[in-house]
Amino acid sequence: MRISGTTVLLTGATGGIGQTLARALAAKGAKLLLTGRREEVLRPLAEQLGARPLVADLADRADLERLVDEAADARILIANAALPSSGEVLDYHPEELDRALDVNLRAPLLLSRLMAPRMVESGSGHLVMIGSLSGRTASPGAALYNATKFGLRGFTLGLRQDLHGTGVGVSLVQPGFVGDAGMFADSGAATPAGVRTVSTRQVAAATIRAIERNRAEVNVAPLELRFGSALGGLFPSLAERAQRGAGADKTARQLSEGQRDKR
Repeated sequence: MRISGTTVLLTGATGGIGQTLARALAAKGAKLLLTGRREEVLRPLAEQLGARPLVADLADRADLERLVDEAADARILIANAALPSSGEVLDYHPEELDRALDVNLRAPLLLSRLMAPRMVESGSGHLVMIGSLSGRTASPGAALYNATKFGLRGFTLGLRQDLHGTGVGVSLVQPGFVGDAGMFADSGAATPAGVRTVSTRQVAAATIRAIERNRAEVNVAPLELRFGSALGGLFPSLAERAQRGAGADKTARQLSEGQRDKR
């Protein structure tokens, strides 16, 4: 898929990863439609990049449908928006559960469902879901986040098979711990022992590579974390023991405390 000259809808553009993605796409010559909730951040970013800002709350179903109408000419969707959703499920109120499910899972599913027919009709397009290695193996204090990212992974890989031969590609990009910006960096949490981070620039580069090469799944993390997440998906009991030994419980508590006001 050629990015230059193509209209791209990027959700979650005001976050750390989103802003880096927006700049990387602009450098590739994309016609950008940027969306996010924080108008005071979104509009200056869009102005700087020559993009069109579309203020929207993806948990609001009317807002989401309006967004699809306003992005009718988009041929690339990058579903990047997500809520942290860290902490024990028993600490969440039902409305907080609903909001996390709506933003992290329902919104990318519905955006894909509503935007893909136009892409199929034109015989060209690409759908990218920004997931997480939390969609490959579970971790303490992240059951809700795990649920949304496991679901997003299953949907993306299944949709890719459904759209095979239509000219529309589907990709999943799964970062590990991002150290310079984004939900993990903002929380101030320390990574478990022996775990390294990646940068938002690496995530953006992987996303562009996934679009241009129609990659099914790109995992953006150091080798040890990619290997550990793959192993954890196959052997969850082994993953539990390894995570406890590395101090994942402590990281989970720090994440929950640092992200409490962003539910």
